[in-house]
Amino acid sequence: MSPAASSHALKHPPVKAPSEPAGVDSDFPELGVAIDRARRRGRGAQSNTSGRYEAEARIAFDDGWQSLEELPPFKTSVGVDTSRKVITRNDSPDIGFDRSINPYRGCEHGCVYCFARPTHAYLGLSPGLDFESKLFVKPEAPAQLEAELAAPGYEPRMIAIGTNTDPYQPIERERKIMRGILEVLERAGHPVGIVTKSALVVRDIDILSRMAKRNLAKVAISVTSLDPKLARTMEPRAATPSKRLEALKQLSEAGIPTTVMVAPVIPALNDSEIERILDAAAHAGVKEASYVLLRLPLEVRDLFREWLMANYPDRYRHVFTLIREMRGGRDYDAKWGERMKGTGPMAWTIGRRFEIACDRLGLNKRRSKLTTDHFARPKRNGDQLSLF
Repeated sequence: MSPAASSHALKHPPVKAPSEPAGVDSDFPELGVAIDRARRRGRGAQSNTSGRYEAEARIAFDDGWQSLEELPPFKTSVGVDTSRKVITRNDSPDIGFDRSINPYRGCEHGCVYCFARPTHAYLGLSPGLDFESKLFVKPEAPAQLEAELAAPGYEPRMIAIGTNTDPYQPIERERKIMRGILEVLERAGHPVGIVTKSALVVRDIDILSRMAKRNLAKVAISVTSLDPKLARTMEPRAATPSKRLEALKQLSEAGIPTTVMVAPVIPALNDSEIERILDAAAHAGVKEASYVLLRLPLEVRDLFREWLMANYPDRYRHVFTLIREMRGGRDYDAKWGERMKGTGPMAWTIGRRFEIACDRLGLNKRRSKLTTDHFARPKRNGDQLSLF
């Protein structure tokens, strides 16, 4: 066997996939080898297959000495991200921001569907269990941000935070990197939009409410399901649905513009809850709403498929049939303008249901707009002070 063939065999151990949706040709690789449940307790992914850039892959197998039983459970470890820049730029035409900040790499929430999982492959780690257990923190992020905002050529526009990994994941309780970033943005009068699924965001209501009074801050919270069991299975270390709704209520009462994100919408799994989620959010004081269809780029597809087979095997074929109907016959289509909402009758129906529910509840009648009018470039070391 050639080295390349050997590597492929290791990356995709020969465990056959179940039957595919009727009328659809099978193009799935073999399923990855699931890690014992006791070792991944409280985690979302079922396996830890090597990243796509690795020349070799390693899998655990029983050598006859029951050595697998001696392997320790996956514990969260934290490393330091030494990136020199903290603001990331993008030119994607179908999102409403061109810059973002991610205080952490990897996310302990463990959401199995997370489209950020493939980024861990750039670190030589698995998008599976490594993504949710091997975290990296940017301790210098607030200082780096202040320096970048102070650069002579910097032009202020809204910074999005939480678009990749959650800035309020559990590690933020002790690290407080996100709070430090907000302190810098408040001093500079710089607008920020936050996306999270953590109730920890209410800790920073003091800063966010002051910023909101100057149209400098807004917060979106993702509510994927109101079913505690489904939410815990799909997002094992994220806040419960009731905690997220309570967070939306507290933020709204503090005068902070809030958005509920029904994201991701997964056909035949949580799409039936769209109206109920919007109704609960509206009663919590939310004025804006959005939704995103399930996205399965790169390794996320197989991770989601493993999870679905482990937890909802009776729905496997139906879910993927509907996904492919909304993705032009594929598991995922990254085309600009279509990747968030999908295409076809089912995608149209989901969108129309969402719009009708929003109209009934009075959501999205007005969109909050942030301003850059208050921006004051931070002073750099050595800058001459003004006499006036």
